[in-house]
Amino acid sequence: MSSLANENVLIGGQRIACASFGAGEPVVLIHGTPSSSYIWRNVAPVLVQAGYRVHIFDLLGFGASERPADPAVDTSVSGQVPILESLMDVWGLESAHIVAHDIGGGVAQRFCIFHPERARTLTLIDTVSFDSWPSKRTKQQMQAGLDALIKAPDAEHRAHFRDWLLSTVVNKDRFAADALEIYVELISGPVGQASLFQHQVAHYDHRHTSEISDRLGELSNLPVQILWGEQDSWQVTDWAHKLHAAILGSALQLLPECGHFAMEDQPERISELVIGFVGGDRV
Repeated sequence: MSSLANENVLIGGQRIACASFGAGEPVVLIHGTPSSSYIWRNVAPVLVQAGYRVHIFDLLGFGASERPADPAVDTSVSGQVPILESLMDVWGLESAHIVAHDIGGGVAQRFCIFHPERARTLTLIDTVSFDSWPSKRTKQQMQAGLDALIKAPDAEHRAHFRDWLLSTVVNKDRFAADALEIYVELISGPVGQASLFQHQVAHYDHRHTSEISDRLGELSNLPVQILWGEQDSWQVTDWAHKLHAAILGSALQLLPECGHFAMEDQPERISELVIGFVGGDRV
């Protein structure tokens, strides 16, 4: 299984891969980069078993969703917000619990600020915020030009991004044996390699989170929890503390033996914390 998103809907003329599972209160899971809804494969079933209806989707330009031929199509953090809003309409959801990772957390922050009535709770996992992104290494790549990276030999591209993805986890052996090649395949090949740079990396712009940083306090009107891998080298824990301070009343949990892809390193703990929080077990 390389995708959870086994249904397709058209949003604004673009095909979005999505799926819904279970019955109960709705929980929407939003992935980040360079991943897809596949990252929730060990979390979604636990939420379903706990009595929730889980909705997942691949962001536009990611995973099994459409990779637009026109690189001018907006697949940025801001561009994904109306897609989420429309998907919730398709799913018949007036509101839902929102759980989001990485740049998906940027999407969720904007969504919950601009559409607060549609969120019941918000869980942010190792998320971008303020000007925490892109990383220094990614900035250097972007400054050097993305065309050369789009045209890099396939083997060279795959080797580079295997190493890059391995830096997202603490338990590298388990990740390499389980999911690594699926993530690599999503961003490789004739479509995946170009799409990675045109629809993901090209939109790594902290403007999408910086311009709402003075409004993060508005999220205090929601129950908010922040979950963070203690060994996250992509978004270090300093950002977790800054986000926690900006959202008064939020709960912060730092997870030991856990990197940036927290759902790979600690899926059981993530599931436990999400279930407890959306169920009202809050400090």
